[in-house]
Amino acid sequence: MRKLLKRFLGLGLLGAVAYALWRAVEGSRAGDAVVWEPQPFPYPPQPRPAEPASAAPAEAAPAWVEPADGECPSTHPVKAKLRSGIFHEPGGGNYERTRPDRCYRDADAALADGLRPPRR
Repeated sequence: MRKLLKRFLGLGLLGAVAYALWRAVEGSRAGDAVVWEPQPFPYPPQPRPAEPASAAPAEAAPAWVEPADGECPSTHPVKAKLRSGIFHEPGGGNYERTRPDRCYRDADAALADGLRPPRR
């Protein structure tokens, strides 16, 4: 029984080392042709073709950011709740009491991510 356990542990260790080497080789490959774009919950990330580094603007703000301490930064004022799929803009009825899951730079970015505005 002990000999069998040692063999399983040895195979597991060998597999872990092989996996670590594989990840290191895959991670060091330059020029991947695919970039994984995050999607709203519950959808998985979607692949899209990578753009050349020179084509991407250097100062472009991301469409959404994570809230810091439950508050949105001034650059991304639109609050979004992923579970309900609703976003709230500044000045809206429930804006102040909403605890955001994501913060968007504008309503168009939230709409493009599959969220909807609150009902009036």
